[in-house]
Amino acid sequence: MLARGMTTIDLLADDSDIDVPISDREEDERKALELAQRIRLLAASDPREAQRLVDELIVRLDRATDGTFREYLDGVPREVAERALAGAADAQVGGSFTGLK
Repeated sequence: MLARGMTTIDLLADDSDIDVPISDREEDERKALELAQRIRLLAASDPREAQRLVDELIVRLDRATDGTFREYLDGVPREVAERALAGAADAQVGGSFTGLK
């Protein structure tokens, strides 16, 4: 028996795959996962461009956090950030690191 106002379509609809964030934090996590997936897809087709994009993202995050971004990282992620930031500094000295302003 159907509840009042309910149709057979309501019984058949499976909305378990709908990702409705409950909080701003969950929304931010969803966006971060989506960004990571996009970078993975790019890396599969163009690894150099993906690395350039990740390096640029690290540099911009470091700037946004007043040079403290690497303090939030440990181990390999921190080493990757250190390399990206060192590369950005070297390139700026040489004048060839464009696109980051």
